[in-house]
Amino acid sequence: MAKKRVASKGHQIHDPSAEGLEAAQATAAGAEFTWHYGRVTGVGSYDVEGGRGVTIAWEEGGASSHVGDITDAQWEIFKLAFKGAGRLAVLSDLEDDEWMYDYRYVEALK
Repeated sequence: MAKKRVASKGHQIHDPSAEGLEAAQATAAGAEFTWHYGRVTGVGSYDVEGGRGVTIAWEEGGASSHVGDITDAQWEIFKLAFKGAGRLAVLSDLEDDEWMYDYRYVEALK
């Protein structure tokens, strides 16, 4: 008798496009989360505690610069965005301009 494989629990994406993936991620994160897009204009190491910094010009307006408390995974995403198309997306539920510093859900775009 063959053993049955149990499918892993997760979300199925029916639309393989970038928009379909964004919709699935936003649904999984929750209704309060919104996508924000911008262009990474600078990424580098700084001589301060924390040692890493990134500057982003946001298409929604304004710019942000963040130095320190950037994880290895986030740093790799910023470097990918900077080396590629320079585009970045942030999924955040924070209000006002606080989303500009919310890197819980961040990804580099092609």
